[in-house]
Amino acid sequence: MLTRLAQPPLRRLRVALDATPLLGTRTGAGVFTFGALEVLAEHAAIEVAAYVPTWRGRGATTLALPLGVRRTRTRLVRGVDVMHGTNLAPPRTRWAARVITVHDLAPLRFPELVTRETRPHVRRLRRAIAAGATVHTLSAFVAREVVALLGADPARVVTVAPGVPPVAAGNPAAGRRMAGADRYILALGTVEPRKDHAALVRAFDRLAARHDDVNLVVAGADGWAVDTFGEEVRRARHGHRVVRIGYLDEAGRSALLRGASVFALPARYEGFGFAPLEAMEAGVPVIATEVGSLPEVLGEAALLVPRDDDRALNEGLVRLLDDDALQTRLMKAGRNRLSRYSWKACADGLAELYARAASSS
Repeated sequence: MLTRLAQPPLRRLRVALDATPLLGTRTGAGVFTFGALEVLAEHAAIEVAAYVPTWRGRGATTLALPLGVRRTRTRLVRGVDVMHGTNLAPPRTRWAARVITVHDLAPLRFPELVTRETRPHVRRLRRAIAAGATVHTLSAFVAREVVALLGADPARVVTVAPGVPPVAAGNPAAGRRMAGADRYILALGTVEPRKDHAALVRAFDRLAARHDDVNLVVAGADGWAVDTFGEEVRRARHGHRVVRIGYLDEAGRSALLRGASVFALPARYEGFGFAPLEAMEAGVPVIATEVGSLPEVLGEAALLVPRDDDRALNEGLVRLLDDDALQTRLMKAGRNRLSRYSWKACADGLAELYARAASSS
């Protein structure tokens, strides 16, 4: 009688992710990086570590990583199978496959909407793609742009959507106190030209006289050209009802989300869009511009209006403030939409992407 020998367990794939987006003010890239690290740390097929290139992490003594994720130095990552650049191309190595997350191609599509410092990233991205790196995108829209504008091989461009950051229970009353009104329109995110908060101020100013109980709240860190937003507020007849709040902690963010009447994202270009999904999770109806990935990500769960159309944005805001049936429909659709975005599914998709990249390296 033959004895069946036990099969040795499969070795977990060793992956190192660039944690640079977790330094400083956390943007969408940081939200993705933290969420991915957190779920990959629990994935049965992955052994994950975080690294920060010395030229970007110089002077960074603390790095807030999820539980179960260790930090490693770039020069010590020789033992990994995959290097994942979560926002920029990872260092080139002879022993590991390279994966790059491309959040958007704003420096190429709309160079006037980004700082000059970000434009060289496209050249580095082109070189990495030419050298055989696998590209990861959060939306199919960006994947198509990477193929069309950078000439990437479609077989090496993979879309894996992220989950949605959990919105804490929060206190709606605290949000209303911060807003200075019982009803308010909320915009969350870095104040920069790409988000077009100036257009939101103009649209709000048109409705403010008719809705004298509504304020506009713009919360988030100052980006470049923030003066443009400030000038628009100063020109507005109802600028005193525009409440500017800086970068928020989790409690403040959740309070503002829970108390808002409408969430607005009047972006001129967007590669994914975490904030409107967070608004949906908080039960807030969403209005956004019909640009970039937003139709794909938000679908029928948001009221979409054309870009650079202040009148359409104003009319959409008025509808959401006045039409209870529309609010209810969008909130219900928003709850259904969230089922498309799961961090567990993201971890499974990334694990499959890493395995493909490692096997073809």
